[in-house]
Amino acid sequence: MSVTPIRLYGDPVLRTPASPVVDFDRELEQLVADLTDTMFAAGGAGLAAPQLGVGLRVFTWFVDGEVGHLVNPVVTTVGDEVEEGPEGCLSIPGYSFDCRRHLHVAATGVDLHGEPLRVEGSHLLARAVQHEVDHLDGVLFVDRLDEEARAAALAVIAEAEWAGHGAWVPRVEVSPH
Repeated sequence: MSVTPIRLYGDPVLRTPASPVVDFDRELEQLVADLTDTMFAAGGAGLAAPQLGVGLRVFTWFVDGEVGHLVNPVVTTVGDEVEEGPEGCLSIPGYSFDCRRHLHVAATGVDLHGEPLRVEGSHLLARAVQHEVDHLDGVLFVDRLDEEARAAALAVIAEAEWAGHGAWVPRVEVSPH
């Protein structure tokens, strides 16, 4: 198991757009493994490479018992329906805030071997995909909150025990895979 420290809110890597993956090699395989192991250890629904300090367009997810990853994703909304619901982030541990997301999405990209991959989902999977692709674009979910909610969220985050610490390592007990 390869659990890696997760970068916390305030780390500049979280605000830097990630670069497309061009090398489908052993390093990419290790990155996907690290993302998956760290996501499980932290109890998250997804994790993007920038959250581990790696500026590449890769993320993993674990929703409704399904584990997956997507490299160089492009997200398309399906329909106009949106849903407001609680959303958290492993880079903002211990907090969730209501965030509006599209209810249905489709994402295309490739797997770690460069083979085409398409993911379609709604509700939690759609939310996770949108959240992780935002990370790849240097956007955090608190950026998507309305002005009043965002100000309140940022005030709470500023007082967090972990604020200013840079990274945290999830405790590893049992891996579900």
